[in-house]
Amino acid sequence: MSKTKKEERKPTVEELLAKAKKPSMLATPMHKFYEGKVQVMPKCAITSPKDFAIWYTPGVAVPCKEIQANKDKSFELTNRWNYVAVVSDGTRVLGLGDIGPEAAMPVMEGKALLFKYLGGVDAFPICLKTKDPEEIIHACELIEPSFGGINLEDIEKPKCFHVLEETRKRLQIPVWHDDQQGTATVILAGLINAFKIVGKKPTNSLITLIGAGSANLRTAYVLIRWGMKPGNIILVDTKGIIYPGRKDITKEEDPWKYELAQKTNSEGRTGDISKAFKDVDAVVAASKPGPDTIKKEWITTMANKSIVFACANPIPEIWPWEAKEAGAQIVATGRSDFPNQVNNSLGFPAIFRGVLDVKAKTVTDDMCIAAAQELAKFAEERGMHEEDILPRMEEWEVFPREAVACALKSIEQGVARVKLSRKELYERAVAIIRNARESTKALMKEGLIKQPPPEENLLK
Repeated sequence: MSKTKKEERKPTVEELLAKAKKPSMLATPMHKFYEGKVQVMPKCAITSPKDFAIWYTPGVAVPCKEIQANKDKSFELTNRWNYVAVVSDGTRVLGLGDIGPEAAMPVMEGKALLFKYLGGVDAFPICLKTKDPEEIIHACELIEPSFGGINLEDIEKPKCFHVLEETRKRLQIPVWHDDQQGTATVILAGLINAFKIVGKKPTNSLITLIGAGSANLRTAYVLIRWGMKPGNIILVDTKGIIYPGRKDITKEEDPWKYELAQKTNSEGRTGDISKAFKDVDAVVAASKPGPDTIKKEWITTMANKSIVFACANPIPEIWPWEAKEAGAQIVATGRSDFPNQVNNSLGFPAIFRGVLDVKAKTVTDDMCIAAAQELAKFAEERGMHEEDILPRMEEWEVFPREAVACALKSIEQGVARVKLSRKELYERAVAIIRNARESTKALMKEGLIKQPPPEENLLK
C-alpha cells in the first residue's frame, strides 16, 4: 500500500470514539494539577512598595473622585473597559443539562481562558445560585458597574431568551448569549462560504435547522436578519417539523419558538425529521449527539450539491464520511479533528474585543452578521475549498479583523462611546491579543506556568 493510501485510510469508529474520549480522560487530572485555569495578574509596573501609594491609598482617591463626577471615566481609569463577566446558572451546561452553578465553574473558567488567549479579554466566571430569570437579570444589573460586558452562558431555554432580551434593555454594556449569538455567528460564516462553493444563492435556497434549542432558534433569527427568506427555513424539534398549526407550541410558553413557527416553513411541511430533508439545500443540526441522529438515507433526498453541518459534540449527528457518501458536497462538524470545524471560539473573543475597544453600550445581531462576514472573507482571501470553509483557531490574525468589523458596526449603529478609525482599531486589537498570547508563552518559558506532567502519569 502506498503512503498516500495509508494517509487516506478512514479511521475506524472505535478509533474516533477513543480520540473523542481522550480529552475527557485527561480533563480531571489536568484541572487538579493546575487547580483551575485562570488567575489575576498585575498589569501595572511595580518597582517598589512605594508604588502602592499611587495604585492604592492615598493616590487612588483622585481617580475615584473623577469617576464620581463622570461614571464613564471608569472605562478610562480602571480595567473595566476590558472586563467581561461570564454569567451562568448552570441549568444547561454543554450536554450535561442542569448540573448546578458549582459544577458549571470549569466551563465558565474555560470560557474565560478562551476570552483571554484568543481575544485579550479579562473574563471572570460568575456562577449564580439561582434559577430565577428575574434574579439572574437583577444580578447582571448589580454587577454592571464592574464590567464592560456580560457573556451569558449555559442557561436553559426558553429562559435564556428572556434573560438576554431584558438584560440588553436594562444594561448600558454589551450583553451576549454565546449559545445563541455565538453559535449563530459561526454557522452563518460557514454557510456564506459553503453556498459560494456550491454555487447557490442563499436567498433562493431552502435550509433546515435540526434542533430547536437556543442555538438554532437564534440562528434562524440571524439568518433572517442576514437576508434569508423566513419561509425558506424549516425548523425541526424532537416532535418533528415546526409549522403554524402545532398545538404544543404556544405563545405563552415559548414566544420565540411560536413566532418562528408563524414565519418559517412557507410550504407548510409537516411530519417527522425525515420529511425535513427532501429537496433542501442545507441542513444545520444542533441537536442530540450521534452517530445516527441523522440517517444517510435522509441526506440522499436533499437537493444536489447539498450542505450538511452536524454540530453536536463529542459525536456529530452523522459521521462526515457517511454524509459525503450520501451525497453531501460540503460537511462541517463541531470537532477539530474533522474538516470544517464550526466552533464558537471563532466568534465571541473577537466580537467582545471589538465592542470593548469602542466601549459599546450593547451588542446586536447586526454585529454578529458583521463578524460572520469577516470570518467568511478571511477564509476566502487565504484560500478555501470544500474541506476548508472557515478560519481555524490557530489563525490568530482573523481575530483582530473580526474585532474591527464589530467595532465599526458599533460606531455605525451609534452605540459606541468612543470612535476610532479602522487603522486605530486594528492596531489596538492586534496589540492586545498579541500581548495575551505572548504573556502566556513567557510565563510558560519561565516556569511560572508549570509544564503538565506526561499524559501517562495523569492517566494512572
